[in-house]
Amino acid sequence: MTDLQKNVQALADELVETGVERGLQVAVYRDGELVVDAVAGVADPATGRPMTSGTPVYVTSTGKGMVATVVHVLAERGVLAYDTPIAEYWPEFAAHGKERATVRHALTYQLGLPGVPVDTTAADLVDWEKMCATLAGAKPWWEPGTKIGYHPQSFMFIVGEVVRRASGKTVSQVLLEEVAQPLGVAGELFLAVPAAELPRLAVIEDPQGPPMEMPPEMLAQIPFFRVVDGFTAAPMQALPDAALSNRPDLLTSDAGATGTARGLARMYDGLLHGLIPAGRLAEATSAQAAGMDEVTGRPVTWGLGYSVGLTTALDKPSYFGMGGSGGTAAFADKESGLAVGITKNRIGAGDPFETVDRIGRLILG
Repeated sequence: MTDLQKNVQALADELVETGVERGLQVAVYRDGELVVDAVAGVADPATGRPMTSGTPVYVTSTGKGMVATVVHVLAERGVLAYDTPIAEYWPEFAAHGKERATVRHALTYQLGLPGVPVDTTAADLVDWEKMCATLAGAKPWWEPGTKIGYHPQSFMFIVGEVVRRASGKTVSQVLLEEVAQPLGVAGELFLAVPAAELPRLAVIEDPQGPPMEMPPEMLAQIPFFRVVDGFTAAPMQALPDAALSNRPDLLTSDAGATGTARGLARMYDGLLHGLIPAGRLAEATSAQAAGMDEVTGRPVTWGLGYSVGLTTALDKPSYFGMGGSGGTAAFADKESGLAVGITKNRIGAGDPFETVDRIGRLILG
């Protein structure tokens, strides 16, 4: 493991020195022990503030794994159940034939609500009540349970509101009390970041080079950007670019997700070692839904809130976790017992998971 620390640190240094990354964190836990804690580069290019192991980074959809973990902890305590209709916790959600849609449908991306209104703005995303009311009243794109389609922005609101209705607490509060504090990472794992903690955060950068632009007719051919009944998975005014990712109102809302690589890896290590019982972990991290994704147009395999396999390069069925659009990821390997967190503050261009793939292959190969 000493060699692994040296090799990961060398790769992190290389990625920063060659300009691929600005700031980078990599952490690996095994059996409750931090065996890799590598960091390189700067957290804030404007001031030169260095990236440290304790610098929280906005991680977009990598945070969906945090929300899923909250659900499993609450399910074990009997606060909610996977096969209970969402409308039993949230009556308004029954609109437009969604009365039989279950928590399991939401966790496996079979719910049929992958979109938000096409005119959604960043300001809308921080209005929790507005977004939840909109989604509760929305018409599903397919009958829940019949198709799979990634929910880029709606997932956090739908599952987070189920947690709030079932537990009486915000999803951020449950994450803190039931996951982060017991695992010793209360200052490193957030959905809504306390305002006092904002100065600690890394500053997110857009990709290098000119932005890639597509004409509307080309966008219309991409499933991710299609519009159905005024809803889209990718609202153009609320895409997760640097401007959105650095907004204080988003960072302090339950729609966000922020953490250190160390905190994320610790969460997945906790899942492997008793945060939830082995039987529940097996169900949550094994294939529950597989097939062609209606939104991404790619084959997918989902457990309960976690991707089974992570990227094309990291696709073993023993891997489970989540990646985020900027190129961050956190996951565990049930075979080796390794739990990995990778965060960075420059949004990836082209293939956003190139850095995750390189680091993941080094650690798990």
